[in-house]
Amino acid sequence: MNPTDLKQRIISLSADAGFEKCAISPAMAVQRGDYYRHWLKSGRAGKMDYLHRNTELRTDVGKLLPGAKSVIVCALNYHQSDPMTLNDAGRPRGKVAMYAWGGDYHKIIKRKLFGIVDQLRSEVAMPFETKVCVDTAPILEREYAAMSGIGWIGKNTLVLDPTLGSYFFLGLIVTTLELPPDSPSPDHCGSCTRCLDACPTDAFPAAYEMDASRCISYLTIELRDETVPDALSSSMGDWVFGCDVCQQVCPHNNDVPQTQEPKFAIRPPGPRPDLEAMKNMTDDEFREQLKGSAIKRAKPDMLRRNARIALANHARDAER
Repeated sequence: MNPTDLKQRIISLSADAGFEKCAISPAMAVQRGDYYRHWLKSGRAGKMDYLHRNTELRTDVGKLLPGAKSVIVCALNYHQSDPMTLNDAGRPRGKVAMYAWGGDYHKIIKRKLFGIVDQLRSEVAMPFETKVCVDTAPILEREYAAMSGIGWIGKNTLVLDPTLGSYFFLGLIVTTLELPPDSPSPDHCGSCTRCLDACPTDAFPAAYEMDASRCISYLTIELRDETVPDALSSSMGDWVFGCDVCQQVCPHNNDVPQTQEPKFAIRPPGPRPDLEAMKNMTDDEFREQLKGSAIKRAKPDMLRRNARIALANHARDAER
């Protein structure tokens, strides 16, 4: 199989696995490596110390897999409609970012990517090596997605596609197979600044730059402290896990399709968890309810903290 035919076969296998898009990036150092290092030095990563480790790996997949020639980038849509109202049955409810409404995407996407690799091994005679990466490997997935043409990195720092918007996961296969690369996608953000203007915590000091230490997703998922600074907690609203505000206001997300992945079907605690119940839930109850959920990334103490903050914000808003 020649490289062009092999690439088309990979795209076909990715579609069979349920991915909406598949594109190829060369396995080279990312073009914005210096920007990333400056971003870290400026403190934009907050207390995510792990981002300061393996910097050379994160910016060059060739160091993750010696001999790598190509990066296969796949996109899986997770967009779906919210079936609940904000205050169901009169009880204050929080908000969970859409990507965590269903099953844990790490496991779902890894299974799909390993399936593609297994099929390739049965069809390709030449020996080759791969590394499957889904969010937890020390590489900058978004940079390779942009280099592959899956989409462009928008002003809110998310990868955007004209059809899928930004509601999609990325899965990467780094490989020693040499495949024809795709061209980067042009930037379609134009003069729009809706995402920057809408951020409740002013987490965007400039277009295309995020101060993660101010982002609600960081505050609810990554910040392990017992409390959140008052200046930020009062702006978190009722978000208890992640935040979708900069996606909700993006024009490219106005008409995106619904996910076709059944494993993303909504499961407890769902889009709008009961805040009083979350605040009082025991560690064992959290572990039982969150089996197979990406929400496990936040520890029980953090989720209870987030629920208390959301309840306080509800009460303050009710008094106004």
